[in-house]
Amino acid sequence: MFNRSRSVYSSRRQAQKSALKPAHSRGGGSSRYGGGGQGRRGGRGENINTSRFINKTAVNCSVEQFVPTHKFADFQIDETLKKAIIAKGYVTPTPIQDVAIPHILKGEDLMGIANTGTGKTGAFLIPLINKVRLDRKQQVLIIAPTRELAIQIDSELKGFTAGMKIYSVCVVGGMSIGRQISELRYQYNFIIGTPGRLKDLINRGMIHLSEFNTVVLDEADRMLDMGFIDEMRFVMAGMPKERQTLFFSATLSPTIEKLIGEFLRIPIRVSVKKGDTAKNVDQDVVRIQKGENKFSVLYDLLTKKEFCKVLVFGRTKSGVEKLSGMLVGKGIKAESIHGNKNHVQRQRALGKFKENHAQVLVATDVAARGLDIADISHVINYDIPQTYDDYVHRIGRTGRGDKQGKALTFIE
Repeated sequence: MFNRSRSVYSSRRQAQKSALKPAHSRGGGSSRYGGGGQGRRGGRGENINTSRFINKTAVNCSVEQFVPTHKFADFQIDETLKKAIIAKGYVTPTPIQDVAIPHILKGEDLMGIANTGTGKTGAFLIPLINKVRLDRKQQVLIIAPTRELAIQIDSELKGFTAGMKIYSVCVVGGMSIGRQISELRYQYNFIIGTPGRLKDLINRGMIHLSEFNTVVLDEADRMLDMGFIDEMRFVMAGMPKERQTLFFSATLSPTIEKLIGEFLRIPIRVSVKKGDTAKNVDQDVVRIQKGENKFSVLYDLLTKKEFCKVLVFGRTKSGVEKLSGMLVGKGIKAESIHGNKNHVQRQRALGKFKENHAQVLVATDVAARGLDIADISHVINYDIPQTYDDYVHRIGRTGRGDKQGKALTFIE
């Protein structure tokens, strides 16, 4: 059980004991940490049982070892690309890479269900780079829900293709469209973009969809959540019928199934998602007692040594900005990202957090989607997520790979 007064997290044995005992507070009411199964409504009205925010994990538990059926050397890919993969520190494929890469290399349509942080980007970039290496006339379109994710994909692509004369253009909102138009006038093999900016450039005649024979829809479920279904259909309607389509999502809803039927032809289905939430994320709740200051509780946590790299989620743009300012006022090195910040401001904030110049990043759900930041020690849901699906995406930012992560949800 979470215990703020003695240590930040108790031992596994204490957690197991507390899970078996009824919780009691000093005044005879409910305990601040853990326990309880009451529902709380998110912003869109979903009644979420707060017991789903509690999942104690063993700090040093043994993790089931994944044994890949391939090594990167086994894949039928260009030797120069193999050397680039090794240079980036890739040793063995992740589960999604191990299963998906052979099918993508064959030119098959693929639908992949995988959480963030599973090596999904490499799973589609590696075979598609190989495709371009084999035929320089190949052009690939990659669609991502947010500018941050699009920029990350572009950065990873450039890391793999250094010195190969493979060119990409990243087209996202919040950046100069004039500069992007200028870049599109030069040779490129990849376009990576967000749905709205892509549609704008297509309508301006700067992107000709008939030239692309491969399309990737990354985090399609998040694009739906953000209201991009019309833009997705607009882009796909303009693509050649003879194409390779790769479709990735963290969830599989009826709407997602319908889109798969619309966009893909007899796709290979790959799923490496093993559950709703990461099993190596220790999850608990922080109950704000009557008369207690919620911000003070957050500040007290952030002053503890183990809260070294913390992602804090708020529900609204104004709330996120206010909370970040309050933390800075108390001497906490904090940055914020939300929809009211322009691209330069968001990238500056992300850079400080990634490089450990800021201890805390306060974010809205939309702004944080697709972020891949290493070594986040804690995720704190300062505001309850709107849906349980949002909760899963939030806490997936910590506990990446085989590392232990911790997630706390404030309950008032």
